[in-house]
Amino acid sequence: MSGRDLFCQPRRIRRGAALTLLFASVFVAGAATGSFPDPGRKTTSAPSSASSGDRSTPASDQEEVTEAAEKAMADGKSPMEAAERAVSRSGDRWGAVYSQGEYEEFEEALDGQYTGVGLWARRESDGRIEVTRVQSGSPAAAAGIRKGDLLRSVDGQKVDGRPVTEVVSLLRGDAEDAAAGTEVSLGLERGTRAWSETLRRALLSTDSVTVSKLADGVTVIKVDAFTKGAGDLVQAAVAQAPQGSGIALDLRGNSGGLVTEAVTAASAFLDGGLVATYDVDGDQRALHAEPGGDTTRPLVVLVDGGTMSAAELLTGALQDRGRAVVVGSQTFGKGSVQMPSRLPDGSVAELTVGHYRTPSGHGVDGQGITPDLDVDAKALEQAETVLSGLGDPS
Repeated sequence: MSGRDLFCQPRRIRRGAALTLLFASVFVAGAATGSFPDPGRKTTSAPSSASSGDRSTPASDQEEVTEAAEKAMADGKSPMEAAERAVSRSGDRWGAVYSQGEYEEFEEALDGQYTGVGLWARRESDGRIEVTRVQSGSPAAAAGIRKGDLLRSVDGQKVDGRPVTEVVSLLRGDAEDAAAGTEVSLGLERGTRAWSETLRRALLSTDSVTVSKLADGVTVIKVDAFTKGAGDLVQAAVAQAPQGSGIALDLRGNSGGLVTEAVTAASAFLDGGLVATYDVDGDQRALHAEPGGDTTRPLVVLVDGGTMSAAELLTGALQDRGRAVVVGSQTFGKGSVQMPSRLPDGSVAELTVGHYRTPSGHGVDGQGITPDLDVDAKALEQAETVLSGLGDPS
């Protein structure tokens, strides 16, 4: 299958709505939602057909969107706006339309880069937005912003109580004019100190895979998103882990990415075999792991409500095949597949064309994956306990 094929993430339809981000859980100043194959390329693994319960077929929906855009262009109107209306009428919850600039931004993100200031953040229970990480070498780091600082405003707009995705949208600005070098003003607070910083956005590299060691010898492999090269990094981390030690594969907050990278990651733990099934225009297809993975090392997969799409595909494969114990909370339930097409003005329309299933035939979309051990708090500590029972980490 093509290296650009993937299972995409929730996206916006209306212009001006806050972007739902592929990396929303990874960095608050980061890239836009998950990408998709270049609609100008021919791909042999285009996503699957819609379920029989859909009110119309994927092909008819796509034709309606394309025809609406072409008619708008002929009438001197906006093809993108016409396409957005057609997608909305289709009832496709994951359908969306993107400008050419947004599409290029998605491609950039999946290549492991994003334009932003280098902040990770979360919304606290009281609605305040707290900085959870500052990327080394980023504009935010150069300005002295630290983990634990509170982000109070972006370009004069207060952010308390807003969803993180809306804060990201403010930080990024409009896709067409939020290039590297553009400015964004942040209102910050640290203890009793309140101040403002004007930063210039920059093109930054993402650290989608990080590796750490726990005191008992367990290796934690945290995958924030399946960007280009993430699968190889997972394989390298497994190969470099101490012989016989347990591994905690942390997919919490991972909202997906390139499915080929998720399959490559699966190959680190499986000796070939089925990873997932899907169909293309009614033809059944399958994704298989490469042989030669480590099938004996104790493995726990950590998940939560932010585990989505390609991350759910990987989780389902390891769970169904008895390779890992899944610890955490119910995953998001994004198991549908989208296909993009280029519109006359260069924008891109994307509609759902099918759904994937785990090796046992479990449909993920709208259901998610149920962990073997359901825990909301101290999931990593629970994972250590499970790993101690699966083997003797050293």
